[in-house]
Amino acid sequence: MLDPIMLGTAAVLVVFVFVLFVASRCVRYVGNNRVAIVEKLWSGAGSITDGLIALRGEAGFQPDVLRGGYHFFFPFQYRIHSQSLVTIPQGQIGYVFARDGAPLGPTQTLASNAHTADFLDVRAFLSAGGQKGPQRTILREGTYAINTAQFVIITRDRIHGLMLNANDGDLFGQMQTLIAGRGGFEAVVIKDSADQIGIVTVHDGPALSADHIIAPEVGTQQGDAATFHNSFQDPEKFIAAGGRRGRQLQVLVEGSYYINRLFATVEMVAKTVIEVGHVGVVISYTGNDTADTSGDDYRHGELVARGSRGVWSDPLLPGKYAFNTYAGKILIVPTTNFILKWESDTIGQHKFDENLSEVSLITRDAFEPTLPLSVVVHIDYRKAPLVVQRFGDIKKLVEQTLDPMVSAYFKNIAQKRTLIELLQERSDIQEQAGAEMRAKFATYNLEMQEVLIGTPRASAGNDQIEKVLQQLRERQVAEERVTTYEKQRIAAEGEKALREAEARANQQTAITQSELSIIVRENEGKAALRQATQQAEQTRTLAKAESERVRIIGEGEAARMIALAAADAERITKTGLATAETIARQAEASGGAHNQLTRQIVERLADALEKSGVDIVPRIQISTGGDASGAAGGPLAALIGMMLGEKGRDMLASDAAAEPVQTH
Repeated sequence: MLDPIMLGTAAVLVVFVFVLFVASRCVRYVGNNRVAIVEKLWSGAGSITDGLIALRGEAGFQPDVLRGGYHFFFPFQYRIHSQSLVTIPQGQIGYVFARDGAPLGPTQTLASNAHTADFLDVRAFLSAGGQKGPQRTILREGTYAINTAQFVIITRDRIHGLMLNANDGDLFGQMQTLIAGRGGFEAVVIKDSADQIGIVTVHDGPALSADHIIAPEVGTQQGDAATFHNSFQDPEKFIAAGGRRGRQLQVLVEGSYYINRLFATVEMVAKTVIEVGHVGVVISYTGNDTADTSGDDYRHGELVARGSRGVWSDPLLPGKYAFNTYAGKILIVPTTNFILKWESDTIGQHKFDENLSEVSLITRDAFEPTLPLSVVVHIDYRKAPLVVQRFGDIKKLVEQTLDPMVSAYFKNIAQKRTLIELLQERSDIQEQAGAEMRAKFATYNLEMQEVLIGTPRASAGNDQIEKVLQQLRERQVAEERVTTYEKQRIAAEGEKALREAEARANQQTAITQSELSIIVRENEGKAALRQATQQAEQTRTLAKAESERVRIIGEGEAARMIALAAADAERITKTGLATAETIARQAEASGGAHNQLTRQIVERLADALEKSGVDIVPRIQISTGGDASGAAGGPLAALIGMMLGEKGRDMLASDAAAEPVQTH
């Protein structure tokens, strides 16, 4: 039999050896779902002089981790820290914080991973110059066997890391809270239905220069593998492409983006939607300075090409745009007709006229009405940038230019008209205003379509205009009465005509017979008139022919008579000359012309006494005295002789003048 003492001693020795074996930790088991971080407690190479990880066999945390299985160590030299594997759920992001490495540069916020993106190999990370602190590279979905003494992995649900100090939990907890506040543990997902874009602000890299307020686009060419950062998902390539920290001009559109929120934050804003009937005039705050495209005749500012700093000459047409509203401003300009109403209680949908009110007028007859107006305006979409450059926006255009211009125009119109003329000549004023104001609007690159004038109104508590309107209404009522009476008179005359028509219809047969009789008589009269006209025409023709015949005969007879008269005149002339010569000879034979005249008188007297039958010897003889021989004498005889002598001379003279003396 064995000695109980020996058995007890052996048992104690076995227990001691077991305890010593356990205490020495020379054999360790690591589960397959875990990793073991090796900490060397002592080493012939001594302790590390800088950093946390012992790369040259010094005492301290070793760079390599142990995976699943049994591992044998020199007794009492190592301490093993068992850690769970780092698991990143699907759709989430893990952030890496390096405890050891090179310090960050003065312009860095995050550690560069240009050459040290492998967090599974601590030795390679530190040897390649990996930097301490939060890293630019993130971990995507999956399980990682990471040395959590060197790298602390922060996820949404937990912090994977070997806590070296008591306050490490609070330190990394704050970092976790910061990332969660930025939504950094999930991908940036932009849905098409949301009509949103992502505005990116980068927190790492060189700062912007003084002449930029927003970082320009860089690394957007997919063909350049060295600089294409794929929408800020690769920070190292963004920095390599010359990216600057600050708000970026490039935006994120529909899609999913795994972005390190410590590197860049994303702000969601609505897309710029330009509805049909509008255009967007872009005022860009960034870009290069380019040449003016407005032309030599435009002197109200410069227009620049798209992508340049300033007002773009080409407006944005209707549609949806992923426009960075921090890089510029889009003024929506209506291109359909819009109405500006000068009425204090009416505001259009566009609200351009919310500060407009009725125009205060003073008429020629000293009335003070207010005039509501409506002006229909159109802006050519190609001229929208000119309008914006000149006035700033449409509301400023309305309030600072159109309102005073329109008000002054209608004030001038009102001063030349009375209130009644202003009311009655509304149509003419409206037409005149449309023609004249259209030219004024054109000078501002606007198209005035129409001016609509309302009814002048009185101010509150003033009834003078109402009195004038009442007088006009009474006048109109009187005119309507006159018109009514005239219509009634016309109706009465129409009724009378109707009655006559009815009576005429009743006597239609007799009227028809009489009318036919009249027509027959008229036709007979027309026939007789035509016959008489033809007879008269025939008579006129015959008379004309007879007249022509008589004229011809008369002309011939006249010619014959003229010839006979000429011959007879020649005969008479010759006869007269012969008679004169005979008389001259007789007078010469009678002892002179006086004696000849006396003789002719006596002969004529004798002829006259013979033809008259007067007694030559008077039956009663009165004697006035005389001689005894009975010879006539005295005054009476002398008187008779003288009268007979004068009478004889007159007769001879008349005979000589009437008929020449014929000579035989």
